[in-house]
Amino acid sequence: MQGLMQDWPLLVHRIIDHAALNHGEREVVTRSVEGPIRRTTYANIHSRARSVAKGLTDLGIEFGDVVATMAWNTDRHLEAWYGIMGIGAVCHTVNPRLFPEQITYIMNHAEDKVMFVDTTFLSTLEGIKDKLPLLKYVIVLTDKANMPETTLDNALCYDEWVAKYDDDFAWASFDENTAAGLCYTSGTTGNPKGVLYSHRSNVLHSMCGAGSDVMGLRAMDAILPVVPMFHANAWAITFAAPASGSKIVMPGSQMDGQSIYELLNTEKVSTTAAVPTVWLGLLNYLEENDLKLPHLNKVVIGGSACPQVMIEKFEKNYGVEVVHAWGMTETSPIGTICSLKPGMEDWDADRKIKQKLKQGRVPFSVEMKITDDDGNDLPRDGVAFGHLKVRGPAIVKAYLKGEGGDVLDEDGWFDTGDVATIDELGYMQITDRSKDVIKSGGEWISSIEIENIAVGHPEVAEAAVIGIAHPKWDERPLLIIVPAEGKSPSKEDILKFLEGKIAKWWTPDDVTFVEELPHTATGKIQKLTLREQFGDYKLPTA
Repeated sequence: MQGLMQDWPLLVHRIIDHAALNHGEREVVTRSVEGPIRRTTYANIHSRARSVAKGLTDLGIEFGDVVATMAWNTDRHLEAWYGIMGIGAVCHTVNPRLFPEQITYIMNHAEDKVMFVDTTFLSTLEGIKDKLPLLKYVIVLTDKANMPETTLDNALCYDEWVAKYDDDFAWASFDENTAAGLCYTSGTTGNPKGVLYSHRSNVLHSMCGAGSDVMGLRAMDAILPVVPMFHANAWAITFAAPASGSKIVMPGSQMDGQSIYELLNTEKVSTTAAVPTVWLGLLNYLEENDLKLPHLNKVVIGGSACPQVMIEKFEKNYGVEVVHAWGMTETSPIGTICSLKPGMEDWDADRKIKQKLKQGRVPFSVEMKITDDDGNDLPRDGVAFGHLKVRGPAIVKAYLKGEGGDVLDEDGWFDTGDVATIDELGYMQITDRSKDVIKSGGEWISSIEIENIAVGHPEVAEAAVIGIAHPKWDERPLLIIVPAEGKSPSKEDILKFLEGKIAKWWTPDDVTFVEELPHTATGKIQKLTLREQFGDYKLPTA
């Protein structure tokens, strides 16, 4: 027997319809690429998004075509998103931090026909224009006064172009499983692979992200998504915030500590989200200028493991709740969130922080388990660690055009490539990437845990741990340190700092110092590059 409920397809444009009708007056504030603060509302975003949709249709964009964006978090970018998806086209968010060769590859692989681009990245596009035979139009996200000269053919000024079209446009109607967004992995090994989100997955994921134990968004909240819109849908915030009626504050291109603080303070931001490196800059700025965060209640930290010292500073020094999260492009991206369970509120501060170092538990719509090398399920005891696998309605089932082959096992589980533990309360903790885990004497050593403790040293800016070949133990850890500015820690200082904080046999066999570490386009440390760089390194214990 079938239920007798209405057939109401889960389409992304229903989110902005809802925001315009029920929260139309709510502000969207942007630090523009040009500099000044710009203010608009959900009602205006909705109107201009329909004008974008009308304009794209006039340019010949049809259902299923791919339209790219290469832009910062701004109101114009948000309008373009909803306009693209509202006609059944696919919004391909291009990460401008990729190498030009990678950008060329993914734009051709995705078959992008139009690109919306910020002036910041215009020169990148000009440099590869002759290698993009399918690209028909480039729409520069600016106004007439700031429209630069360009060598690109068929370049349009966004504000002038949008102004040509009214908002008398009816969104397209189609199946909720229709493709809505496209985001490529960072391509640390081989070419980047395309993750194709559906309208259904985006809407379901936005409701998950807005949930009380995830970001807890309300109409009364103001959220600052520092995480870029080209990083897996800005962690669903650009859908979850309008769905909740929350005010959005867009940082544009300025993500230094001072700029972020100014927006947090002047716009009375209650919730914000970004990777740890952003918060390191903010915390340094706060400490140098003896500032507080009177309005901020919650900071969501993901992208890479959050160091203990960062949680301690936010919670103890500024009274801001830290929510540690984990996810990936393939999970839309929220996979776990480290919200506490009943009874944990009575724990002392240090015990709570220890728990918050874990990446957390799954929200509804995500299933998770760990297995050994043979695919056998491992216990949830917080001790056993194995390959982390997930499944759910917002998790990838294949990459675009079949790249990478079959990515699910026979039961529909996706192997994340992470190695993790899950404790008896369901809290997961990443111990490593499977390709980065250090296997010493038949046992695994967590490079991430050593790194997180090492960056707590006051004279350390960044840390990375890799395995180095050892004649007896197969591999042993090498700790690579970037000293804090103006500091010169010694190997003995670092090893003494680690004493008692990690298992003795985990202690790195050596410590070396570098000026900088290689990073991926998403800000993660490139362990592959480090292993190549230190391929001939001889440990003193060898």
